[in-house]
Amino acid sequence: MQVSVETTQGLERRLTISVPAETVDVEVKNRLRHLGKTQRINGFRPGKVPVSVIQKRYGQSVRQEVAGELMQRNFVEAIVAEKINPAGRPQFVAKSNEDGKPLEFEATFEVYPEVELKDLEKIAVERPQVEVTDKDLDEMFVTLQNQHKTWKENKRKTKNGDKLTIDFNGRVDGEEFEGGKAEGFELELGSGRMIPGFEKEIVGMKVGEEKTISVTFPEDYHAENLKGKDAEFDIVVHKTEGPVLPEVDEEFAKLFGVEEGGVDALREEVGKNMQRELTQAVKAKVKEQVIEGLLEANELELPSALVAQEVDVLRQQAMQRFAGQMDAANLPQLPDDMFEEQAKRRVKVGLLLGEVIKVNELKVDEAKVKELIESAASAYEDPQEVIDYYSSNKELNQQMQNVALEEQAVELLLEKAAVKDVEASFKDIMNPQAK
Repeated sequence: MQVSVETTQGLERRLTISVPAETVDVEVKNRLRHLGKTQRINGFRPGKVPVSVIQKRYGQSVRQEVAGELMQRNFVEAIVAEKINPAGRPQFVAKSNEDGKPLEFEATFEVYPEVELKDLEKIAVERPQVEVTDKDLDEMFVTLQNQHKTWKENKRKTKNGDKLTIDFNGRVDGEEFEGGKAEGFELELGSGRMIPGFEKEIVGMKVGEEKTISVTFPEDYHAENLKGKDAEFDIVVHKTEGPVLPEVDEEFAKLFGVEEGGVDALREEVGKNMQRELTQAVKAKVKEQVIEGLLEANELELPSALVAQEVDVLRQQAMQRFAGQMDAANLPQLPDDMFEEQAKRRVKVGLLLGEVIKVNELKVDEAKVKELIESAASAYEDPQEVIDYYSSNKELNQQMQNVALEEQAVELLLEKAAVKDVEASFKDIMNPQAK
């Protein structure tokens, strides 16, 4: 086998490989001889078909089959010998494939980029210092109460948090529009279900009151003909109801599966859940900063084959999410550019973290794997059942090992980074958009 390596452009490489004619011809003859023993052809007894007849009927297809296998086999041998690390599958082109002549072919493919980690000490991270306070716990209980609230009819002026039953009829440029009219529509004020300004304009109305309000559709509204348009809505209020929160008592605790210990036991359980979620959120926030700093400090040329593979993964995940909402047969083929930026980021992160793992010779920490599994299991009613399931499922266990190894890489980068501890609140971490 003769091999030559050529750099075409960027990460693309082209191998030109020549396989001796004898190697090819011997393989072709052996295949044809085997076919002669197994094929049934009219006019000949089984196993007695002349080689010339087999050659005429099957020679070309057999040679193509042999060539395909030899190209794959010799390509693998060549990249091992040349110490080349391909990214993605090669494209084979046979330049010569004739009887009595060497099989010559080209294999074009991309290689992984050379990664040299830089400026790790310049990665800036603000690490939140935060704990769950009694105030946070009290506010969470209000949230839990709201999840189980009931409604009581009233006749007063409405305020945020009330529920209204209304009729409305909308107009743009004096003309009614599709979807702009409803009767007996229930709306909780402050829920943000309607376009900006709609709910604010009807706060303070009472049962039986009628009012015409003016609002403007946002520029990013889903209906093209309404984007940025001024509109008027005629409003009629038929019913107003105020929220009634349940008492925080033993019966309230039982709503959440706490049969013994009452409110104190519920507070303890809720506190544990909040702390677990807070710990995960802080970890995610720190990791995001580490990854962002790593990306900013290290530019990479990305193999298009890896990006294309990641685009396909993201597309399949999106299709699976959509499939739960509509018939799979009616789902459109989502375009590549919808996922390309995210795919590039994921490939780059994978290459950089892979280099961190390789350079520092990191191995999976089984104690961390156990910790991750136990943390995930703690959110379930029977944690041990979840732990046992992970232990018996090789694929899930492997996934958790990959997560653990990635976390080890992030922790190592964090040790090298410029870290500043900052005071934060539970709200800052769990609801950053509310700041």
